[in-house]
Amino acid sequence: MILRDKPSWVELAFAVRGSIVPLIAPKIIALMLFSAGMVLLHHGYDAFPEIEAVGFTVFGIALSLFLGFRNNAAYERWWEARKLWGSLLADLRAFARELELFVADETLRRRLIRLSLAFLHLHRANLRKLAGDEISRERAKELGGDLADAAHPPCAALDRMADDLAAAYRGKRIDGFGAKALQERLGSMTAQQAACERIANTPLPYVYSLLVYRTTYVYCLLLPLALVGTAGWLTPLFVGIVGYVFLGLAEVTEDLAHPFGTTQNALPLDAICRAAEISMAPHLGEAPPEPLKANKFYLS
Repeated sequence: MILRDKPSWVELAFAVRGSIVPLIAPKIIALMLFSAGMVLLHHGYDAFPEIEAVGFTVFGIALSLFLGFRNNAAYERWWEARKLWGSLLADLRAFARELELFVADETLRRRLIRLSLAFLHLHRANLRKLAGDEISRERAKELGGDLADAAHPPCAALDRMADDLAAAYRGKRIDGFGAKALQERLGSMTAQQAACERIANTPLPYVYSLLVYRTTYVYCLLLPLALVGTAGWLTPLFVGIVGYVFLGLAEVTEDLAHPFGTTQNALPLDAICRAAEISMAPHLGEAPPEPLKANKFYLS
């Protein structure tokens, strides 16, 4: 995720970090070159007729409305994912406090806190499809080593936590009320996990992307027909600006629709996991690690 203050007009004009320009620049250049070729054909050979711009105006309005709808759907996914990870962080903090209340065995308490942190890292790696993530494997290795190799590592960590709580309850190390409260907390964490996986495994319908990109390219490729007579050699510039707006919005939407990825606009899952480690450190009797900081405005 990009973290930076409101840019000045100079930064606004030349900022590249966090901008969509590097992704769409080749496409915009190709559209501008195509437009220049259209202008050359029109002026040199009168190869095609000029078309009234009214139809393109209506076409552009319809396309912008559809892009806006898709952008809203993508941002809703991104924001829901952020709320779910905020709830997960809150659940882990509450879980550690509840362990202090209900679990007198310090060894068990620390093991459960470490398992909760392992779950969070394994959940992060699972959402990002990072099979060889070193941090999650290291966290899992501290607790037995087989969690990271399970069919579903985050669920394996939660199952291990539930097994430990069940054994403690049967051994009279936790009373019934404490066991119920802690199990409900695990249930809440499971619900947040499942909701994140629903977002990760259910992308926006492919037909949306297909229609948006196909319609955008058709619009930009036909636009010179309406501009070449009035704009002349400025047509490539205007087509480039229009292409930047529409293709840029389409790419931003594609980015936001995958909130758990590793792109610049994805959620900072590493930073959230570090925030959890900082919160858990006092309960483990350890010095808290430093919070992650943005590198060139990018927080992973």
